[in-house]
Amino acid sequence: MSEPPPQWFGNPSNLRFDNAWTNKNWLKSRFHFNFAEYHSGTNVDFGVLRVLNDDLVQPKRGFGTHPHRNMEIFTYIVEGSLTHQDSMGSKESLGRGSIQFMTAGTGIQHSEFNHHNKPLRFVQVWITPRARDVPPNYGSYDAQAQSESAALRINTLQHLGSDAENETANTPVKLNQDVDCFVAELEKGKSLLVDVPKGRQAYLLCVEGSIAINNRPLKRHDAAEIAGDHGKLEIESIEAEDTENGQVAHFLMFVMKEVKGSGRKDIKCVECT
Repeated sequence: MSEPPPQWFGNPSNLRFDNAWTNKNWLKSRFHFNFAEYHSGTNVDFGVLRVLNDDLVQPKRGFGTHPHRNMEIFTYIVEGSLTHQDSMGSKESLGRGSIQFMTAGTGIQHSEFNHHNKPLRFVQVWITPRARDVPPNYGSYDAQAQSESAALRINTLQHLGSDAENETANTPVKLNQDVDCFVAELEKGKSLLVDVPKGRQAYLLCVEGSIAINNRPLKRHDAAEIAGDHGKLEIESIEAEDTENGQVAHFLMFVMKEVKGSGRKDIKCVECT
């Protein structure tokens, strides 16, 4: 977990007191893989996932303009409103359940801010692209503008992102890599059966509440690496949180082609213990 000085990203000093702030520092980041000052040497990536940061940004703060190259960037808003602006002229603000995504390719600069009076939480994922130095691109999915958006994920699995080369997948986000992204919000006691096909692996993040994967618990901010031939996975809501969509347990899951040797090197497989 990282709480960098506000000046690193062009912010004024932290406020001594503000009722709207839920953290003393402007930013609290949870790094799932090696990033910035976190270098474990054993937690570099998982499949095509290179970065997964779970960020909590306080009101009137954000990330000043900074560059990216040769990465697919997928940003999922959990709560609050995120404003994106980039060097291609794109600018928009998106709320809960929405996605901003970029093909950084040959290079793009952007900023990300919380201009509102409530904390902002988002999950940002960097995906290693299929090809380097492609033209940059920006896109988004505005869940707030879709009247049926919440219904698509309550007690069911919503397919949010897929490979741009997969012409059969009907998803709002297309990525330049063989990876699928799913989301679900489960009411307490509800469960789903999820298939991770043979030859593919998955990374599952418990976003809110707590869940169990085949009876193994995960709480808010926990994640699981899923590899090998598991067949159907049962994902059950154990504890729900109050959200805009009612009391739910909320998770994101990324499914990709299996990459032998990726993932944490300092833990033992649960199946083997």
